[in-house]
Amino acid sequence: MSERPVFPMMEKEKEQQRELWQWTAAEMVSAIKSRKVSSREIVQSSLDRIEEMNPKLNALGEVFAEEALLAADRADQAVAAGEELGPLHGVPMSIKINSDQKGKATTNGVVAFKENIAAEDAPHVANLRKAGAIFVGRNNSPAFSYRWFTNNDVHGLTLNPWDPTRTPGGSSGGAASAVASGMMPIAHGNDIGGSIRHPAYATGIFGLRPTMGRVPSWYGAADQDQPLSVQTMLAQGPLARTVADLRLGLQAMAPFDPRDPIHASVPLLGEPLQKPIRVGLLKGSNIAKPVEAVDKALNEAAARLSDAGYIVEEVDVPIFEEAYKLWYLLCMEEFRQIMPLVEEVGDYGMKKAAEHYYAVAKDWWGPEPGLTEYMNGYARRGTLIAELQKFLEKYPLLLMPVSAEQAFEQDADIASVERMRSVMAAQWSMMAIPMLGFPAMSVPTSVENGLPAGVQLLGRRFREDTLFEAAEILEMHNTIQTPITPSW
Repeated sequence: MSERPVFPMMEKEKEQQRELWQWTAAEMVSAIKSRKVSSREIVQSSLDRIEEMNPKLNALGEVFAEEALLAADRADQAVAAGEELGPLHGVPMSIKINSDQKGKATTNGVVAFKENIAAEDAPHVANLRKAGAIFVGRNNSPAFSYRWFTNNDVHGLTLNPWDPTRTPGGSSGGAASAVASGMMPIAHGNDIGGSIRHPAYATGIFGLRPTMGRVPSWYGAADQDQPLSVQTMLAQGPLARTVADLRLGLQAMAPFDPRDPIHASVPLLGEPLQKPIRVGLLKGSNIAKPVEAVDKALNEAAARLSDAGYIVEEVDVPIFEEAYKLWYLLCMEEFRQIMPLVEEVGDYGMKKAAEHYYAVAKDWWGPEPGLTEYMNGYARRGTLIAELQKFLEKYPLLLMPVSAEQAFEQDADIASVERMRSVMAAQWSMMAIPMLGFPAMSVPTSVENGLPAGVQLLGRRFREDTLFEAAEILEMHNTIQTPITPSW
């Protein structure tokens, strides 16, 4: 066996050698490229951890052990041959069950889609494959990927490694549970209503929703038109345990693919911001008052950034309240077109959640908003984007909640219409940001009440680099230790 490199130990590990599955993606790539350790060793360690953890957490709906090891062998051969290597060369990761991966079923958590075998990789999956990632499995999501709770009739219920009674988030809950528990250092997710940022927050890891157009994407059948909300609001991105790994994930996923109608090849690194950098602290209390743990995380993050030289000032940005409600007009009214299919093949949780979404949204948009409201909504969206861009001229970064609550109790969204109302309010930033198309990152900070707490950073369009810089400051003070082995 090849000699394994020794990297700096985390505080709790001190003299103890970490297992390969505990390494970051950046550490793995460095060791594989220098031939200090093989991709096969790393992938085998990941598979061993999956075998230990997945029966308990059900984060992965499928695992491809033999296929992954063969891919790892090819990765090692490429290193030996001196070939050009990608940013995730030889690193194990998983793809969400709602994205096409060649030869695999894109079930999207729906029994009727179990045999929906993809003929080719979606653009973002193709980019990850070109970057050298080794696909070890498919991470779970709710049916139709439309809940903040990860459960479906095909693959079952995914648990949060911190507490099985709490959601791991959704819809990329399988990705978050897998990364937080050490099954892999990085995983793929997508986000049209918080589906990267919320699972990362609920499990104590990092999640990046890039700017719309940053990562090429295609969602749904390759021969069918994509809905307008998907084209304008659905972003593909990585979930990881470190900021450095998020950087690698974005680098791997970003290259151009002609299948994406709005992709923009913008450099990953922009001009330095003028210092001192102003940060707007937005708590959103007029929409949903943050619980104590969330408020504490925001205040401590603000203090950390202030100590690092940022000027942090509390602000009020009313357009976010309007934007989150507008999401329920533009996305949910468009989704109404497939409600007959949901009623036919969807599971109980999806049907009930949709019923509750519409029940709350009708207070804002009426029971049956029409084409005029829909057209005016998109017109208003452009105005809100312009307003936020003007605001970000003074405050290039916003510090805000991911959610006003910590990880919800399982199935909170379908418990009652009133509980859904409070859940939707707590998740205001989950909907407002996709509506506006700006980059945002979920950043873990501490453990409160036995559950992860964290904050969200939002930046100017195509300035993910400014989010990484601020997140790295917060990362230095993060007291959440992952990967975590469930204690229950």
